Amino acid sequence: MMILANILVALVAVLHIGFLVLEMFLWDHPVGRKTFKMTPEYARESAKLAANQGLYNGFLAAGLLWGLVSGQTDVKIFFLICVIVAGIFGGLTAKRSILYMQALPGLLALIVAYLSR
Repeated sequence: MMILANILVALVAVLHIGFLVLEMFLWDHPVGRKTFKMTPEYARESAKLAANQGLYNGFLAAGLLWGLVSGQTDVKIFFLICVIVAGIFGGLTAKRSILYMQALPGLLALIVAYLSR
């Protein structure tokens, strides 16, 4: 069960590294604009906000990786809860798909990590 939990936590961390790359480096490029369905003008105007958001996603990934490397389940659980809260907030305030792309994977990983304690 611990192996499955670690795989799920790693997948959530990889997702957040991907979010970091999209938001910090690809926001105002064709890939970012297509992913988020933005006009070039909107992407350019919101790039600094997106970079800030990407940095936060990087911190979530770093915390999950810290939990994996240290083997501390409590650290993994804490950062998974942070991922879920951020996903719920984003899903309610920005775009509903964030619930499925961020909160749901975090919730699945949290359940398995908690059960593997």
